[in-house]
Amino acid sequence: MKISIITVVYNNYQTIEHTILSVFGQTYSDIEYIVVDGGSTDGTLDIINKYKDKISVIISEKDEGIYDAMNKGIKLATGMVIGTLNADDMFYDTNVLVDVANVFDENKVVCCYGNLIYVDRVDTEKITRRWISRQFEEGLFSKSWTPAHPTFYCKREMFERYGYYRLDFEIAADVELMYRFIQKHRITSKYIPRMMVKMRNAGISNQGLKSTITITREMKKAIVENGGRFNLIKYLFYKGFKIIQFIKRK
Repeated sequence: MKISIITVVYNNYQTIEHTILSVFGQTYSDIEYIVVDGGSTDGTLDIINKYKDKISVIISEKDEGIYDAMNKGIKLATGMVIGTLNADDMFYDTNVLVDVANVFDENKVVCCYGNLIYVDRVDTEKITRRWISRQFEEGLFSKSWTPAHPTFYCKREMFERYGYYRLDFEIAADVELMYRFIQKHRITSKYIPRMMVKMRNAGISNQGLKSTITITREMKKAIVENGGRFNLIKYLFYKGFKIIQFIKRK
């Protein structure tokens, strides 16, 4: 079973090589690797081109943002299963894709996801936060739950059937897509109870109060426009509860 991995990058020469080598370090062999560069000018493309013989597809052109770039990669992918690994991220270990493939081989599911850790941008062995997920149940999205998107793998046919990342979302198009797939269309999913990704701090949806307000607004939009009901008080209660748990763990 071929797994397509898509890396989206723009002016990120400091970390892109770590991401590329993380993909090459996987013990699973049937990988299609697609890198979508947004027209970088800082030397990122030079690093990518160092590995052009091993990367299946390289695109470098202006786009409308990260989700537009992800859509480009998905539409070029030929694997049965598609996942993303962003330019600040790395696989947790060398066997992540082996476990992903086993889930699809052994279970009648069309998507899976797992856990991730946030790490210091410089010292990637220093853990700053853990994102522990769980098996999907009805009502979880309304409690501020969502799978960790960097761990989300889905059969390509689901994108062709139910659509791609929406470009009218600033930072939560990934949440909207997972809600649309898992909650609205009830695609079968499987939680993998293991760490899958190391994510450097300060992703676009991890940047303080402003992003919290934006993602709350976009979460409401994602739920309502996909036929669900959004309770702001309930959502903020569970959001605050998760923050308190995180502070206690630290």
